[in-house]
Amino acid sequence: MLKGYGAVILDGAWLTLELALSSMALAIVLGLIGVALRLSPVRWLAWLGDLYSTVIRGIPDLVLILLIFYGGQDLLNRVAPMLGFDDYIDLNPLAAGIGTLGFIFGAYLSETFRGAFMAIPKGQAEAGMAYGMSGFQVFFRVMVPQMIRLAIPGFTNNWLVLTKATALISVVGLQDMMFKAKQAADATREPFTFFLAVAAMYLVITSVSLLALRQLEKRYSVGVRAADL
Repeated sequence: MLKGYGAVILDGAWLTLELALSSMALAIVLGLIGVALRLSPVRWLAWLGDLYSTVIRGIPDLVLILLIFYGGQDLLNRVAPMLGFDDYIDLNPLAAGIGTLGFIFGAYLSETFRGAFMAIPKGQAEAGMAYGMSGFQVFFRVMVPQMIRLAIPGFTNNWLVLTKATALISVVGLQDMMFKAKQAADATREPFTFFLAVAAMYLVITSVSLLALRQLEKRYSVGVRAADL
């Protein structure tokens, strides 16, 4: 059916999954940093967090990908000679893709995390402090577990969107499954067959992701449901 290109597209699918997971890991870190800035009592830090979230979410993903990959590469090669590096620097498409998607979706996750933190009653943190916990312990033992439960629906949505956005990285030469499918389609002149196979693979990834995240939500909701009973 795939005329011998099945293994090639599967290799591309593995690269796509690696790109998505790595980008999401970076996005989580940047999202937590972003929400820490936005909730900071220091005004200029809160302003910086708002600027990151607003500006990045307002620019199309494809524009940012092209800007970071081509513009970033040009900037590096302009700055490198000033630092004593005379060799031409060629950005790795996978590294550029991870950095770009992580940076973009970090802004979206900062908004998700912010809403989750603000939904936690303030008395929860006050109770932790009353028990003698430090601010660090209150954050990781009291606030974060409750934030995870509240953030999972928004996190799920961002993960699904990020998974689909990985297809955009093929425009900078990353040989993911979208890139491999296009090559196979051009060679065989059967684009419908190969793009349909890629669509099915994306569907499998998102379906498995939904099942896993649903189990995670159940795990963090056990105490809440027991209390409701």
